[in-house]
Parts: sequence; structure tokens; C-alpha cells
Amino acid sequence: MEKINLEEKFARFSDHWNPRIVGELNGQQVKVTKLKGEFFWHHHEHEDELFLIIKGKLKMAFRDKTVEINEGEFIIVPRGVEHKPIAEEEVEVLLFEPASTLNTGNIINERTKKVLDKI
Repeated sequence: MEKINLEEKFARFSDHWNPRIVGELNGQQVKVTKLKGEFFWHHHEHEDELFLIIKGKLKMAFRDKTVEINEGEFIIVPRGVEHKPIAEEEVEVLLFEPASTLNTGNIINERTKKVLDKI
């Protein structure tokens, strides 16, 4: 049992759209990532996702609206809901989701990370 310092974890990397595992519990993973720019439309067939904004501001686009999430706020994207994260400036995000969650959901492309680093 050790505490996790998020500032230290975020300082260990500088790339974007590449989640790292910082903890695991009850079949769930706690991940950190930095986002910048636009991702693409995708959904997760079987998993809900929680995006907690640690630093910056994230826009989560849905087909019918866009939600702005600021530091200290989070959004839960339910399974099956198509979404597109947008980060106009760099954003530090903590993700909480089932271990089976693929970062690109139903889309497999050059941004897909099938194996995540643990830091």
C-alpha cells in the first residue's frame, strides 16, 4: 500500500493520447494521460469511462452536444455512447475504467494502445 503522487506521475512523460496505468482495483484501472488536439469519434461497447480533469480543460463532444470539463471536474461516458475528446491546450487527465477498456474503443488505428505501461 503506497500513496500515488499524480504530479510526479505526470512529470514522467510528455507525449499525448498514451495512457499509463498508475493503479488497479477490483478489475478497474486508474490511468493518467496527457491530451492535446482532437481525438476521433469512437465508443466502448462494454465499458463506462470516467475522465477526471487534473489540469487544463477538456471538451467532450457527443453527437448532440459538447460538454466542457474543467480542473477538478469529471465526466462519465456511458458504454455505447459515441464521443470525441477535444483538448485545445494540453490537459492532464485521470481515467478510471475497466481493465478491458481499449483507449480507441471500437476503432483500431495508429493511436490504439493494446498494452499500457505501468508507472
